[in-house]
Amino acid sequence: MRTIEEQHKLLEELLDTARQRKDAGETEWLEFKTNIGESHCSITYEGVGDYISGLSNSACLKYKSHCYLVFGVEDGTWNVVGTNLKMPGSKRGNQDYELWLRRNLSPIIHFEIEEFDYDNNPLKHIVIFEIQAAVGEPVRFKGIEYIRIGSNLTKLKDFPDFIRKIYNSQKDWSADIVEGATIDDLDSEAILKARELFAQKHRSLSAEMQSWTDETFLNKAKITKKGKITNTAIILLGRPESESLIYPAVAKIRWIYKDTSGNERDFAIESCPFLLATQTIYEKIRNFKYRYMNPALLDLVPEALDTYDPFIIREALNNAIAHQDYGCHGMINVVEEEDKLIFTNVGSFIPNSIRNVLETNAPEEHYRNKMLANAMVELGLVDTIGSGIRRMFNKQKDRLFPMPDYDLSSNKVKLTIIGKVVNFDYAIILSRNPSLTLLDIEMLSRLQMHSKLSDKEIAYLRKKKLVEGRKNALYFAKSIAANINQKAEYTRNKGMDDNYYKDLIIKSLEQHGKMSRPDINNLLITKLPESLSEKQKYSKIGNILSALRISGKIVFGKNKQWYLSKFS
Repeated sequence: MRTIEEQHKLLEELLDTARQRKDAGETEWLEFKTNIGESHCSITYEGVGDYISGLSNSACLKYKSHCYLVFGVEDGTWNVVGTNLKMPGSKRGNQDYELWLRRNLSPIIHFEIEEFDYDNNPLKHIVIFEIQAAVGEPVRFKGIEYIRIGSNLTKLKDFPDFIRKIYNSQKDWSADIVEGATIDDLDSEAILKARELFAQKHRSLSAEMQSWTDETFLNKAKITKKGKITNTAIILLGRPESESLIYPAVAKIRWIYKDTSGNERDFAIESCPFLLATQTIYEKIRNFKYRYMNPALLDLVPEALDTYDPFIIREALNNAIAHQDYGCHGMINVVEEEDKLIFTNVGSFIPNSIRNVLETNAPEEHYRNKMLANAMVELGLVDTIGSGIRRMFNKQKDRLFPMPDYDLSSNKVKLTIIGKVVNFDYAIILSRNPSLTLLDIEMLSRLQMHSKLSDKEIAYLRKKKLVEGRKNALYFAKSIAANINQKAEYTRNKGMDDNYYKDLIIKSLEQHGKMSRPDINNLLITKLPESLSEKQKYSKIGNILSALRISGKIVFGKNKQWYLSKFS
């Protein structure tokens, strides 16, 4: 924090900057305001965040390291008149105002707040926001990027050339040379795997590759630079102990398995080489068979498939690696729960919103780690045309499962993949309406998951006659399910194939190791046909257990517990 004298000097320098302009006005990186409010020369609490975004992005384009938002100075006259803004102490709802601002800005940027009484006069209170210029990525407030054009604040999305310049303002960390590192710091097995993947991706070069040395191959695959080891090389192919060479960056993937109560039952942490670590993490995930009734079928035959499409797991994990902000020193996480996978990586979402991805259907133009992303493209790990996210959405759509759910808050990307049918009416809509766009389905998916829909989105779904009910009590239109009500009733009365119930028992024993008869009763009782009496349901469960025991898949052991057979 500056002294009072230094604060006075900073304010005088900023005032001189404004006065010296030919048009006697503010610059793209300097803004004067008087108060927080709605009056002339004032700004709203929300508007402060907009200006921080706009000034920061403009400062980047003007090659300034910082920009300034000053309260307590009259625009045009440059008279010090004081402000009603007091920091700290200001609130936004129940939150401290400064904390609220920081939480709604992405990526995380540094700003300092200088506050003092000019000439020791409390009526001339001054507040100065000294804000770091954007570097390598536009600054957003509540997900929107702003820019200062002259004295006007507007949305940055209308100026693609400016966006490109901001992205190009930071050198690519993943392309930096790791001083002192040699090819001996790379894992030989990982290099061999990389060669295999490169040959699959570039079949025309497979014969020629036989004569390449490892050094030549790594250069050709854009993993090294003229034989020099890069951060990309260490992340993808480095020995585990080589992670220390990129310190303080962190190259770790953590897998956590949680049971139905949310307790952590197992975990593993893998370091580089990520090329091999991804396979290790993939094999940790319990991708069991899942059976459900597909409304698109004419008869009610259970359809069995993997809980998670293998492409989705690999795409989500590789995207996290390619777009991780390694400067934030965090791990990539894969959390496995009973019916969902949660992937997280630190760093803001480059396309800004999922809507942008689903609407444009075009390759992403900007990458946080350009060399790393290019190398992963060369090895076929990520989609070369940038359609991997759309393909994940299509995979979930084909299964009638909820759409991938992205939470882009707190300067990180959190992706949740659910591996089951959550709402039968939603599944019916998807199976009976092939003309729905991915944006349509994404909105309907949020409805079934009780996530927020905007007024505009609700109006759009009403117009398409997909939803009914009040804003706070929306539900899928009844007319959609009318023609299958009889079939759904039949399903509840008939129940599922016995193999479905057997698989549930096997899956639960694999997760928990052992189960008592009451545990198994609780697992199956609500899933059995409604046409059965309570006594008949318990009898059916006994028959299912007997069939599994006779087939040698489970055994009844000590403490009256059921276990998986060693030979199953």
